[in-house]
Amino acid sequence: MTVSPGRYGVWRHATGLTPGLAREIESLGFGAVWIGGSPPGDLQLAEDLLDATGSLVVATGIVNMWTTPADEVAPSYHRIAAKHPDRFLLGVGIGHPEATGDYTRPYATIVEYLDRLDELAVPAAGRALAALGPKVLDLSRDRTAGAHPYLTTPEHTRSARERLGDDVLLAPEHKVVLDTDPGSARALGRPAVHRPYLGLRNYRANLLRLGWTEAELDDGGSDALIDALVAHGTPEQVAARLDEHLAAGADHVCAQLITPGMTAPEPGLRRLASALGIG
Repeated sequence: MTVSPGRYGVWRHATGLTPGLAREIESLGFGAVWIGGSPPGDLQLAEDLLDATGSLVVATGIVNMWTTPADEVAPSYHRIAAKHPDRFLLGVGIGHPEATGDYTRPYATIVEYLDRLDELAVPAAGRALAALGPKVLDLSRDRTAGAHPYLTTPEHTRSARERLGDDVLLAPEHKVVLDTDPGSARALGRPAVHRPYLGLRNYRANLLRLGWTEAELDDGGSDALIDALVAHGTPEQVAARLDEHLAAGADHVCAQLITPGMTAPEPGLRRLASALGIG
């Protein structure tokens, strides 16, 4: 079994995804859509998106291990994989401690969850792991098809690739604002970074490992930090930023398009697809 998401994908919260949008994303040439926001274990949205499209890969980004037991998600995986072979990737992850009352033994919990997926015959090649730090990147290499880092930079992608080695999927997410004015682009992009991510220990720790300082992470993030985490400018400038991940070793990069008031993303996705040369 091989799931091939292509070079470019779209990350979008589950509440903003519909079968119609999935068809549009596929028609624009994107290889995958990632369902954000901890989708429930029935994975019904993933099945609906796959039913509506012909070749698009659908991935979860991510099913939360704390809220969705492996015993719940495994039957859903098998239902979907049988119906749409080689088109579904089960992304799973530990989430973050601030959202979970009992956040003890996170690493051991990941291992136990993957062990249970093994017992339930969910193949390693059909799943990916949300991974930022070294130990979990190692798990993604050894126990899954690869890693799906969130809120990262091409510098993280480069170090992750060095740790993962070759032939392991590396599919980072990167936020995107199509606006050539730095001030208004930051005003739109900063809230998507500030809350909740700059208040969460795992994301802060990862950014500190990358060389950012505590001061740069406080008060909504410095302009330099926001510029690093939210690509902005013309579609061509944004495409060049996404391609930095590929040059750093990513196999696939998924763009999270941020629009004013979370308006319909289709116009922006069309412009981005054209700049990426896939439309």
